[in-house]
Amino acid sequence: MKRIIISGGGTGGHIFPAVSIANSLKKRISDIEILFVGAEGMMEMEKVPAAGYNIIGLPVAGLHRTRPFKNLSLPLKLFRSLNLASDILKKFKPDAVVGVGGYASAPMLWQAQKMKIPTLIQEQNSYAGLTNRILSKKAKTICVAYPDMERFFRKEKICFTGNPVRRDLFNVNEIRENAMKRFGFDAAKPVVLVLGGSLGARTLNESIAENLYKFTEKNIQLVWQTGKSGYQKALQTVETGSKNVKVFDFIYDMNFAFAAADIIVSRAGAGTISELCIVGKPVILVPSPNVSEDHQTKNAMALVKKEAALTIADEKARKELTVKIIELINEPAAREKLGKNISQLAMPDAAENIVNKILALIE
Repeated sequence: MKRIIISGGGTGGHIFPAVSIANSLKKRISDIEILFVGAEGMMEMEKVPAAGYNIIGLPVAGLHRTRPFKNLSLPLKLFRSLNLASDILKKFKPDAVVGVGGYASAPMLWQAQKMKIPTLIQEQNSYAGLTNRILSKKAKTICVAYPDMERFFRKEKICFTGNPVRRDLFNVNEIRENAMKRFGFDAAKPVVLVLGGSLGARTLNESIAENLYKFTEKNIQLVWQTGKSGYQKALQTVETGSKNVKVFDFIYDMNFAFAAADIIVSRAGAGTISELCIVGKPVILVPSPNVSEDHQTKNAMALVKKEAALTIADEKARKELTVKIIELINEPAAREKLGKNISQLAMPDAAENIVNKILALIE
């Protein structure tokens, strides 16, 4: 029996690609045991078991930028996580450890490398984070989704695989009619999908809330994912009985939301961008400024340079986002061009490509 540990998490952008890799591994190897390792209290502790996999949480935590006093406990949490990671490796005896990003992956990969267990890193962003840059020195293989990653990693270790996405996103054009019925929308009116990421985005929520009347005036239908923190406030903003605005804290059947959309507004996480490339719809990206090394802006600009997306800076979104949405709705040629260009960047076989590299490690 083969045993693989997949470690990382924190956001849907880390979790869903990890689950895609696990699913592809199970298809390729019937006799395999997969264990996930994430961070206690984070969303992977809910989403991974829902996908049918076992997961263990470590007490590791990320750096607090807005509340520095909370960082005082980080060394102790890291020390405990390293010890727990060592115990997990000794007990589970994996053939390889796969890191999918996020601070939760650091203790597992660090200890695996100390124990001479082969490690593979899946770097999702166009700008590699510090953790992966450090861990890459002893990793056997580094799977990337963007070109020119030799800036961060040794060239001979890099494999251009793309980021894995959920398989149900491959047929969104075929289910549009069902998606419109599911949301109760009028097929003759345009639909805008607003995604703040799995944790929500205050800027996007406030930008939409302040300009919601413009969507009503223009007969624009809206699917609005707020995240848990912004959900109740958004519900209060929407007129009672409105059929044109559907508010969700989290969208589980994302394929239907993508299928209904004519325009998508989103943060610029690497996993999300990979999904958007598969979906092939016109996109307006509003990169989060609250991420390490401003990597979302770099992700967005990689698409903008290829005329595959539009972007608006976070601080300008409240004034400019709704204006840009309405402009794009009125420019079908521009929408078609954006959709075509972003589709050309899709890498539908990313999960299988990564599994090939994992199998090469353990064979």
